[in-house]
Amino acid sequence: MKLAVAIDGSDNAFRAAERAIGLAKLIPSAELHILYVVDFDHATRDHLLSQNDEEVIYKREKHVRPVQGLAEREAVPAHVHWLKGKPSDEIVRFTNEKSIDQLFIGSRGLNTLQEMVFGSVSHQVMKKARCPITIVK
Repeated sequence: MKLAVAIDGSDNAFRAAERAIGLAKLIPSAELHILYVVDFDHATRDHLLSQNDEEVIYKREKHVRPVQGLAEREAVPAHVHWLKGKPSDEIVRFTNEKSIDQLFIGSRGLNTLQEMVFGSVSHQVMKKARCPITIVK
């Protein structure tokens, strides 16, 4: 079974990761894929606010490390995928292309202004992804 969890550093995304890891632990043949999308809309701002490229990379990796650490502690093999683009589009593309069986995603990410204008990433993914989705809050 192929499981995926989309993370962005929010508390809800971490709780979604906990659920995904919990399920993966119960299924010996499960593959867990951790998805982090580098949003092009924020990439330029991140570079302008940072002193160097290493700082940008460090900030992104600090969102992934807690989930990787939890998977390791629970003895769940996990593959991290760094995607680039619009988060909802990239998550849908990955889950559909890789035939993911179950996707876990937080109900709200870090950008509430964007959510009010365009709708949440989880809502957009829910409408377009072909696999079942667990939205965690």
